[in-house]
Amino acid sequence: MYLARFSYEVLPVNRQRALDFIRREVEAAAGAGLKARLLVPLTRGQGGAALQFEVELTSLDQLETLRQRGDGKDAHDWMHAFSQVLTAPPGVEILRVEG
Repeated sequence: MYLARFSYEVLPVNRQRALDFIRREVEAAAGAGLKARLLVPLTRGQGGAALQFEVELTSLDQLETLRQRGDGKDAHDWMHAFSQVLTAPPGVEILRVEG
């Protein structure tokens, strides 16, 4: 199993909009049969992300499918609107779950 984690930096004024966008990502993943969650760090190290989205994958191909399809509703427009509230490009980590 793999975990794909997307880390987002946003200004406090844009936090609620960013939460709404990430919730849409979680719903899209669930609609594709994947387990996903929105992570809100309670503490952050210097340079730590304000918000995170994490999705469990059984193969890395699922990540590409999810990112290309999105939720099927104006995915390109949604991604563009989300990028407007970010202060930096999303950080992406892909982790393999051992065991």
